[in-house]
Order: sequence, then C-alpha cells, then structure tokens
Amino acid sequence: MNSFILGMDSQNVQKVIIGVFSLAAFALLWELMAIYVNNSFYLPRFTNVASAFFKVIQSAVFLNDVGISLYHFLIGFFFALLIGVPIGMAMGWFPILDKIFNPAVEIFRPIPPLAWIPFAIIWLKLMHQAAGFIIFMGMVFPIIISTYSGFKNVPRIYVEAAKVLNSATPSKLIRNVAIPAASPMILSGIKTAMGVGWMCLAASEMFGVSDSGIGYKIWFYYGIQAMDHVVVYMLILGFIGLFMDFFFRYFIQNRILKWQKGTVV
Repeated sequence: MNSFILGMDSQNVQKVIIGVFSLAAFALLWELMAIYVNNSFYLPRFTNVASAFFKVIQSAVFLNDVGISLYHFLIGFFFALLIGVPIGMAMGWFPILDKIFNPAVEIFRPIPPLAWIPFAIIWLKLMHQAAGFIIFMGMVFPIIISTYSGFKNVPRIYVEAAKVLNSATPSKLIRNVAIPAASPMILSGIKTAMGVGWMCLAASEMFGVSDSGIGYKIWFYYGIQAMDHVVVYMLILGFIGLFMDFFFRYFIQNRILKWQKGTVV
C-alpha cells in the first residue's frame, strides 16, 4: 500500500485524500439525517445500508441478479450497435439515404424508451429479450445520431486527398477516410448511449418487463419496505455503471484513440 502511494504524484495523492474525506463526510451526514428522521422507510441509516450491502454481495442471489442484468444490457447494446452504426453511416455518407431514413428517425427518436414497455411485454413476454428491447430503444438513437454526425462532418479535404492517392472507390473512402475521421464522435455517442441504456435497464426491470435482475430487486424490496436493500441495489447499479464508464474510457483513450495523443500540444 505504501509503495502504491509513493508511486503516485502529489496531485493524485491529494485528489484521493480529498475524495476519501468527502465520502466520509457524506456518510456521516447521511447517518445524522437518518437518525433525525427516525424512519427507515423514508431514509434508512447508512450503517444499516452498509451492513445490508455486505450481506447482499456475499450471497449467490446477488451474482445471479448482476449476471441477468448484464445479459439484458448486452442484448440491447449488441443490437443497438448492429443497427445504429450502419444506419448512421448510411445516412451520413449517402444523401439519398439520409432523406429516406431521417423522417422515421426524427419521429421515433423523441419517444421515451419506457413508452415501449407495453409492446415489449406483448411482443416478447417476460423474457430477457423484452428488457433487451427497451435498452435497445434507449441506445440506438444516440448511436445513430453520433455516427451520422461523424460521417456528415468528415472534412472534404480528407476525401479529396484520398482520391489523389487512388482511394476513390466508395468502399475505400469509407474504410480509409470516413471511419477513422468519424471514430471519435461515434465512440463518444456509444459512451453516451451506454449511460442511457443502463438507466433503461433499471427502469425496464422495475416496471414489469423482467422478473429478475437488479432493477427487479429494487422494486421487490420496495414492496416489502426493506429500504436499506433498495439503497443497496441502487448503489450496485451506480458502482457497475461507474466501472463500465471507467473501463470504456480507458479502453477508448488508450487503445482505439491513442493516435489522438499526438495532436495534443
């Protein structure tokens, strides 16, 4: 532990220390407010939530809930990429396809994903695919829009330079020019879509699209007024979402977009 701290620069050490103290202050404030309220249904005590948290994460049911929720998320994420990226590419690169797809996209895009819950239940019943469908509806439009914007704003000079270098065919222009130039915006859109999809995951599982998962457990424990467990599963959603965001950011910045570091002065 000492070697880890010594390996950090002073700025990072200060950031960690401030973060720890802020969390401790928040926990203390939470505990004091809960004692003042004196009603665990309205506000469970931090110590009770912490105790319930360690009990939950040690149970086999917890791993099953997390696994099911991640499975729901991956279903929606996979199909959102499979459909959203090609449609966005087509709309951004070919004006005629933009005219064809744009009206439908603009009509369906403002519809809240949760509005599709009745049809998800009718079409797919209480199956994993129903929750995946709601997540898909939350993710696909941010991916379409970001991909469309990325392809639409490819600098014309890049295209002209590629033509001079004998990359004039549409497939070569898309592969060698458009995709690299648009990738930062596409990946930024995917990151945004992941956050929207994670919120849709909890809501879809809570409101009847699934009979299992983290969101379902939040609604279940609310029903039996075990609010400390409700907060536990809320925190679990937050921790997993934070980990996914950190992993995606690290993977994108240090792997896929590492070439951008050379442009920073």
